[in-house]
Amino acid sequence: MNAPLYFEDVSIGQEIPHSIKEKLTTRSVVKWAAAVKDFYEIHYDKDFARIMGMPDIIAHGPNKCALLSRLLLEWIGEQGRLHKLFCTHKASNFPGETLICKGKVKNKYSQDGKNYVECELWVENQDGKIAAPGWATVSLPAKR
Repeated sequence: MNAPLYFEDVSIGQEIPHSIKEKLTTRSVVKWAAAVKDFYEIHYDKDFARIMGMPDIIAHGPNKCALLSRLLLEWIGEQGRLHKLFCTHKASNFPGETLICKGKVKNKYSQDGKNYVECELWVENQDGKIAAPGWATVSLPAKR
């Protein structure tokens, strides 16, 4: 278990000190199709994906958002709370790519007795191409 993260430990501009990496495989993409009950052929049928102009089946957007959620939850720990999470899907990702989730602190403030941290987030591939930019608001405890 990591040491607790406190509001006072976070600085505006700091990067979230770890990243999440996930190698996309055909199997992982198809498993996401089943998990979210999205049976559109572009997520599991390579021939159909090619007809649609894609080089391979495409990964699901919710997978990217879930990875960003995991990034935040691992960073803020059990004492932190995730209040808002938003991401958009700007580029397709395919089996063979590695998704890398990163983030940085954009703002921090206290309001109504809670300590909030606003973060800029993104999912990029192994070449640094951003596929899913986003943002989140978390709250952290203060040191006593």
